[in-house]
Parts: sequence; structure tokens; C-alpha cells
Amino acid sequence: MKMALIVNHVTNIEANFRHIVDAIHKCVDDKTDLILFPEAAITGLINDDNPLHDILLGSPIPGEFTNTLTEVARDQKIHIGIGILEREGNKLYDSAILITPDKGIVLKYRRMTSGWHGKHANPKVYCEGNEFKKVETALGTFAFLICGDLFDDDLIAQVQKLQPDWLLFPFARCFRDGTYDQEKWDKEEKSKYIERVKIVRVITFMVNYLADKKLDGGSFGGAMVVLPTCEVIAEMPIGREGVLYVEI
Repeated sequence: MKMALIVNHVTNIEANFRHIVDAIHKCVDDKTDLILFPEAAITGLINDDNPLHDILLGSPIPGEFTNTLTEVARDQKIHIGIGILEREGNKLYDSAILITPDKGIVLKYRRMTSGWHGKHANPKVYCEGNEFKKVETALGTFAFLICGDLFDDDLIAQVQKLQPDWLLFPFARCFRDGTYDQEKWDKEEKSKYIERVKIVRVITFMVNYLADKKLDGGSFGGAMVVLPTCEVIAEMPIGREGVLYVEI
């Protein structure tokens, strides 16, 4: 399986989606089997706990964006995983979907930890998922965790029980000062993510988007593929957009 982890630069929604589709076509040209985009890749986590603002960021699943991605996946014969702020009525979820070329959306996962919104956000609007599952595809079995889910022991236990072949992990992470500090990432953060993969015991594909500080605090990008042995077999440095390819 040839995998592409896309570190996209989040700006405005229309430009973001256009760049996502362009990136998919480039990966098709490079004979990629599956593409993974970060958490909330179309919008970034720019929600501010004001429902009047945030509901407009959400997209229904299925909906306009996901229908387009489904068509691209079918036409280009490629699998696509992507994080998306999901709107269901007057509720918002931090979700991720897996699209296959033959069946469309085969897996939708809603983040179960609440760190994507503020502590005092209206719980009737800002919601978490309650189901963890895996799905069988032509490339093997897949499951999602999103961002803070990786650090929840109960969720890790569910992954261990189901044991998918591959774990897709879109996330959004920034430093408080908005910098792209590779040394700080290497010394203070990276090992924590790797250790969680060791506990999960599943090969994990991680990708974070890139954003300016004024947008969402400055998500710093980066991507890596981690084995349960703690070996990082592919990695993209933080602070730049681009594609990390890995064959596994």
C-alpha cells in the first residue's frame, strides 16, 4: 500500500477545498492508494464556541463537500481519509470519514474527547461521538482516532480490542506562541505520541495541518508513520506544507 499524508495549509474554506482536490489529483498521478488529510482539514479548528459562527463552518455528511470527494475517489480509484467539522441539524461534531472508490463513505467517526471546543461551549450544539469501530476495505481494516482521543485510555482499550490493521490519526496541534519549533516538538511532544502508538499496538498514520497563528493559534503541521515498536518509518518536519509518502 502506498500512502500519502497531506499537510495542507489552511486559509479560507473555498481555497482549502480547492487545494485538497488538487492534492488528491497529484497523489493519483503518483500512484497512491490512500490519502489522509488532517483534522478539520477543510476549515481548520477556527470555531470559537459561538454557535451563530460555528454552525456555518460545519458540513453535513453526506453533503456538498463529501459528495465531491466521493466522486473524485470513484473517478480516480483512490481511498481518501479526511477530518471535517460535521453539521447535523443544529449540532456540530469533530468528525473524520474514510471514502473508498467502490463504496463511497464506508466509515464515519466522531471524535469522543471534547478538546476541540471550549469547556463552556453549549453541549447541545458541540457534541462528541459515542462509537468506535473499524471497517474492512480492499486495503485492510481501518479505524480512526482524532487528536486528543489518542490520549484517552478507554478509547485505546477499544482500539486494542478491535485491532484494525491500520489506525488513521488526523489531528490539529499548535504551540501557544504560534511558532513552528522543530526542536520543541522533538524534545517535548513527539515522544508522547509515539508512546501512545506503542500502547495501541497498531501501525498509525498521523497528520497535522499547517496554519498561521492568527487563524487558529498556528497549527504547525508535521506528519509521521509510527510502528507499535516505536519506530518512526516516515516523517515530515513541522512548519511546512507538502506530502509525506510511505509504502508499507
